[in-house]
Amino acid sequence: MPMPWLDPLVRLIDAGGPVLVVIAGVAMLLFSVALERWWFFRFQYRPARRELVERWVTRRDRVSWSAMTLREVWVRELIASLRGPLPWLKLLVVICPLLGLLGTVTGMITVFDSLSISEVNQARAMADGVARATLPTLSGMAVSVVGLLFITRLEHIIRREDQRLHDRLARAAEDAHA
Repeated sequence: MPMPWLDPLVRLIDAGGPVLVVIAGVAMLLFSVALERWWFFRFQYRPARRELVERWVTRRDRVSWSAMTLREVWVRELIASLRGPLPWLKLLVVICPLLGLLGTVTGMITVFDSLSISEVNQARAMADGVARATLPTLSGMAVSVVGLLFITRLEHIIRREDQRLHDRLARAAEDAHA
């Protein structure tokens, strides 16, 4: 049973070579982690943040050194849960352009090899080969740029949430004193 909707994908993979498949796998992993972080923030972090604020408000001692240390430990643990996969995301983003470069180099080797075998110096064949060889670099860079945008947004959210959490806990302590 032929699937005509797969034809463009098959042609793209044929044009880019096996490295393009690896870049696609890294991209799927990168975007899966991005989706997981969104899910975590939405459905796990927010309830945990509410629970931490409630736990802090129900404490009797909120002003002693040990209470403030405990509050800081709680905040750092919660923020660390947001930050967890960030090093892995950064690694995946760095790998993408390198994979693209690998695809370009192997593609260029294939182009020069086929030109040396055919013993025909055709400018058109050379141009087509170079265009096909640079496709992995383009793909790797595109995935990397989107991944960088996500990492930047996640780091912004982490900084914002760290500040908000400290502010909420300090406000809760002040409200309890008043």
